[in-house]
Amino acid sequence: MEQNITQILIIDDDEINNFIAAKLIGKVQEHTVVNTCLNGLEGINYIKAKLNDEANFPDIIFLDINMPVMNGWEFLALYDQLDSPLKKKASIYMLSSSVYNEDIEKASVYPVVNKFISKPLTVEKIKDLFSELKINP
Repeated sequence: MEQNITQILIIDDDEINNFIAAKLIGKVQEHTVVNTCLNGLEGINYIKAKLNDEANFPDIIFLDINMPVMNGWEFLALYDQLDSPLKKKASIYMLSSSVYNEDIEKASVYPVVNKFISKPLTVEKIKDLFSELKINP
């Protein structure tokens, strides 16, 4: 039986956080490919490059809010404008150290955002997320 590979994209300017998150995801679910982008512009360019590549289009996007060049909100605005049915494939999670209620409320306004997750990403949070998405380890 062929194992589905879960494609994950982390868009966060903290390289150490990205490294740790990728390792934790690998511990929970070995059949994953984790790609990282260091800001929203890199992220939107990555997404645009995968619009005709369903197998490698992200299933899950972890999106930080506060980043240089392009922040998470600016990324979401551009993502929202993309004209592709593949957008429905991705589950977007705001992953932020922000504890501002405004950010949490703002995230809930975007229909493409599934949930707001407070940093740090933990094995428990990843397991819960995969369980919600019915991704079996």
